Parts: sequence; C-alpha cells; structure tokens
Amino acid sequence: MPRDVLRVCALYPDLMNIYADRGNLQVLERRCAWRGLGFELTGAGIGEPLDPAAHDLIYIGGGQDRDQALCAQDLASPAKRDALHAAAAAGKVVLAVCGGYQLLGHGYAMGAERLPGVGLVDLETVREDGPRLIGNVAIEVELPGLDGPGVLAGFENHAGRTRLGPGAQPLGRVLAGHGNDGADGREGVRSGNVVGTYLHGPLLPKNTWFADWLIATATGREPGALAPLDDTLESGAHRAARRAAGL
Repeated sequence: MPRDVLRVCALYPDLMNIYADRGNLQVLERRCAWRGLGFELTGAGIGEPLDPAAHDLIYIGGGQDRDQALCAQDLASPAKRDALHAAAAAGKVVLAVCGGYQLLGHGYAMGAERLPGVGLVDLETVREDGPRLIGNVAIEVELPGLDGPGVLAGFENHAGRTRLGPGAQPLGRVLAGHGNDGADGREGVRSGNVVGTYLHGPLLPKNTWFADWLIATATGREPGALAPLDDTLESGAHRAARRAAGL
C-alpha cells in the first residue's frame, strides 16, 4: 500500500549544508503538502542513532572539508554504516549530494588524508592536481517508472574526482559541464534507490520532476500516480538552469 506520509531523515543537517541544499528538503515538504501528503523530517547528527525502518528517504548534503571529515568518521562507524546499508537493502531512498555523494563509496583520498566511505556503492574519490570542477551542468538520466529520459540541471563545484567501479552505474550522461571526473562523461551514481550526485545549488527546486520521482519512489507509488501540480514557476526555473548550462 502506498504511504500517505513521507518520512525523511537528514543526516548531519547542521554540518552538511554548505550549498543551501536545505532547499531540497523544503521542496519535498511543499510538494507533499500540495498533494495532501504528510511530511515528517528528523535529523541524525554525529553520535545519534539512525533507525533504518523509521524513514522512507535519507538525505545527506555537502559540507566543508573539516565538517565532512567529522561526518565521514561517524558515518563509517558500525552503527551508522549498518543502519544505512539496511535502509538501502530494504529499498529506502538515499539521496546524497556533493560531499555526501563522495562518502557513499569506499573512501575519499585528500592528499595524505583519506576519509572513510560507507561502502554503499562501488566508487572512489580522489583529490588530484588540477582545477576544481566548477560550473553549470546538465545530465541526461533514465529512471524506473518514467516514460523516457529526462534532464537534470544544476551547479557543480568539487575538487574531488569520483570514479565508478565496475559494479556501479552512473546517474546520468553529461550533456554540459564536468561530471564525476571531468573526463569520462558520466555524472553521479545510482544503485537501486540509492542516488548520489554533484548537482547542487540546490538540486530539487530546479528539477521538480526529479523531486516527484523521489517522493513517489519513497512512498511506494508509480511516478505517474502523483497528482499533477501547477508547475509554471518550477518549469521556468528548470528551463533557466538548462539555459545556464548551455542547453
């Protein structure tokens, strides 16, 4: 049975919010409310438990290097790591943006320091010599339950180069911008309902169709089963983001 309440847990909401990505949570809340769906938001910080059965969607944003390092150690602790793996195995949605995305994999090598990853997907991130990968970006994605490919548009700003292992699939194909490492034409990662991406700024206000996919998937619905909304303003924001990326 589809659920009438979307239960969201934001991991490290005070530390992993460098790019105003709290706006992603606001978009989810508003689009639920406009459809008469309930919305429950809780947070889990450093040292606080994560109950994998209590949430439909787990969100991890991006943070400063120091804050990301603190969160990486906590996320890789047995309790948090096992809870996140249990949530993913149960089909819960996990959305990780920028710094949170880097922590989904095996680790993040930052010169002499290596942050541990939670090992949820097969990827590795390395900070190498060279410029930061900054700018507007657009990718083409295909998601279960949708009629065809869609475009996600946003902004990227990362020094890390993320490379997917043989067991990982990208979230999408780069149409404009840099993507995971600026070279292989791939952006993000998707494994079941686990999604990682460098697109922020924040992501969901510019791509409300993707917000709806997350809501539907997390509440056990087909994407087309959600009641339509008047997305005149939202569609304009999406078009502007695409234009900024050169599409």
